[in-house]
Amino acid sequence: MVLPDRIETEEALENVLSEPSDADIGCIRRLNGDILILGAAGKMGPSLARRTHRAMKRAGGRHRVLAASRFSSHAVRSGLEMDGMETLVCDLLDPVQIAALPRVPNVLFLAGRKFGTLDRTDLTWATNTVVPARVAEHFHQSRMVVFSTGNVYPLVDAQSRGSKETDVPGPVGEYAQSCLGRERVIEFVSHELAMPALIFRLNYAVDLRYGTLVDLAQKVYTGMPIDLTMGFFNAIWQGDANSYALRGLELCSSPPTILNVTGPERISVREMAEWFGTVFERRPRFVGTEGPVALLSDSSRCLAVLGEPAVPLTLLCRWVAHWVQIGGALLNKPTHFEVTDGRF
Repeated sequence: MVLPDRIETEEALENVLSEPSDADIGCIRRLNGDILILGAAGKMGPSLARRTHRAMKRAGGRHRVLAASRFSSHAVRSGLEMDGMETLVCDLLDPVQIAALPRVPNVLFLAGRKFGTLDRTDLTWATNTVVPARVAEHFHQSRMVVFSTGNVYPLVDAQSRGSKETDVPGPVGEYAQSCLGRERVIEFVSHELAMPALIFRLNYAVDLRYGTLVDLAQKVYTGMPIDLTMGFFNAIWQGDANSYALRGLELCSSPPTILNVTGPERISVREMAEWFGTVFERRPRFVGTEGPVALLSDSSRCLAVLGEPAVPLTLLCRWVAHWVQIGGALLNKPTHFEVTDGRF
């Protein structure tokens, strides 16, 4: 696919997000069986489902791409069905509904809870630990890519490349702790029942409607203060994260493979804000100074195995800037990447 210089509409955005790469299509040709996406109505689910379905069609495969979620939004469900996917309504907090899900060879597990963590810590822990334990037991004969987060790592030297997969976790706050809990129950099922899995530590995906770069661009554009305490961060185009997730099905193993997923750059909050300020002709408002530590992930292993992102950071930044300038739709779900105490 030839990447556009600008993205003007949500329809165009979905098309770019969902366009499979040659590597995606090749992966589908090598996989055998249906693919189930759990949590298919979330931020990444719809575009991942569409990308997978398109790759299946272009590979000439006859297997199904199934999208499961509570589907609180009828529009999301009907949109996926119109595009040719089969949808399944399932509340993963209900073990009876999990037990009714069809067992398929390939599972992409996206479901989780971050926002509102402090309001219902019990619900956060149940969603991020009890649910994946039940899901893994039900699908223990399947390959499973399990979404996690770079938040399971401690804050590291802000001048470093970031945490590696071999580093000891050190989650800060209950959200991050519950995400490590999710990883541990997946590891347990993988060890006990030989389930092949990949733990997908994502940090941070950017869709033009949300993401670290969108948060920062919005603050510059509207004149909101920008906290420099967390002075550096990572980002990756959501379409590239989708591609890595799909292709991660071929990397599943027992015990689970762990993979940091993000772009190769250590992005400076100050420098990025100043770049957006130049584009918008508005001076960023900074608060505080850069701290000595940051939440950073080293994605060298991912890039070596699955290749460089198709969308480079320079192009992604131009897309974000233009989207903000034209008043493109937003999900109004800030990443809170500037948070240093783990309280989301």
